[in-house]
Amino acid sequence: MNSSELFERACRRIPGGVNSPVRAFSAVGGDPIYVERGKGARMWTSDGRELTDFCGSWGPLLFGHARDEVVEAVCKAAAGGTSFGINTEREVEFAERICRMAPCMDMVRLVNSGTEATMTALRLARGFTGRRKIIKFDGCYHGHADYLLVSAGSGLLTGGISSSAGVSPAAAAEVLVAPYNDLDAVQRIVARDGAAVAAIIVEPVAGNMGLVPPAGGFLAGLRAAADACGALLVFDEVISGFRLGPTTYGMLCGVKPDLTCLGKIIGGGLPLGAVGGRRDVMCALAPLGKVYQAGTLSGNPVAVAAGLAMLRLIETEQPYAGIAFLTRGLADGLDAAARSRDAAFRCASLGSMFTPFFTAREVTDLATAKTCDTAAHAAFFRGMLARGFYLPPSQFEVGFVSAAHTETDIREFTAAAARVMAAL
Repeated sequence: MNSSELFERACRRIPGGVNSPVRAFSAVGGDPIYVERGKGARMWTSDGRELTDFCGSWGPLLFGHARDEVVEAVCKAAAGGTSFGINTEREVEFAERICRMAPCMDMVRLVNSGTEATMTALRLARGFTGRRKIIKFDGCYHGHADYLLVSAGSGLLTGGISSSAGVSPAAAAEVLVAPYNDLDAVQRIVARDGAAVAAIIVEPVAGNMGLVPPAGGFLAGLRAAADACGALLVFDEVISGFRLGPTTYGMLCGVKPDLTCLGKIIGGGLPLGAVGGRRDVMCALAPLGKVYQAGTLSGNPVAVAAGLAMLRLIETEQPYAGIAFLTRGLADGLDAAARSRDAAFRCASLGSMFTPFFTAREVTDLATAKTCDTAAHAAFFRGMLARGFYLPPSQFEVGFVSAAHTETDIREFTAAAARVMAAL
């Protein structure tokens, strides 16, 4: 069946026809695609089309689709049992490897998703400090736990809402929101409510209002603000962890959080997340402490096997410089195409991450991200898809380049983009 027929069937049994809202193409128009398989930088759809993929499952696929070593590890692990709910040696090795590659974490607890990681981190921060309030940032998305859907980004922006129905007023009242990259606003909140703040949570590189890097001194300022009021600093590195280097972004930028949340890349494409950090804080988790967290599938042997294969590849191949070079070429090509037609456009990029922003303004926070021409982005998305290139179907998401992409892929992408932009 083709994608339109599959979507029609899905809509009868799945709300909106999708299992995650941004897949619905509501921001770009048309029916969503259905994928049959992927390999390297390519995907093949139910319509028989071959697409060069610059979404990469929203970040996990650092080495592209179906990397042989990861697939082999998954198959071998599954043959020995897909789930035990009992400890395995792989969990120990995985935790040791994560803590060695990211020494900001003395201990780590495995969970099943980024949402679970952030939810656990904030419960842990509240239990450890005995406080209730949280500082988060406008446009940063940390998963769909109730208190994290206040002024959130990503799919919520795509859907035209900034929070969710069903979130209790009591949960929302405990969340204090500041603009991203606005350290003065954080300091004002801390001066007023610091004694009640359990945690400051932030994407150190924002990826859910499009790609927005931290301003100089912003993360160090958050570290100082947390220390001043006795709160914990939590870095949500579900996207940025192991994406910009063989470690966390906190390690790369020299700012040490108290807790770090991981996901995406560490699972090798399978559902796996983690929260880790200071030993004294982590020891507050059950069974050592009074903060409860559990999961039947936490540390799933198949997911952990995929994650171990991914981390080994990272250490042996060190792909970051090469991918960053390709991404810089992609961003430069997009900017050149926009300049040729005097378009309101700029492509943000950092390492292997990029966002084509359809605005003349530099995007530094949610307010400037919202100046984008989302209709122009939708037309660009459709034009690129028609030419065989798949991008995230939202202006407020991040695209990814993988180690499976080539210079030819980038040249073909930027040539197609120039033609699409000329027709906008």
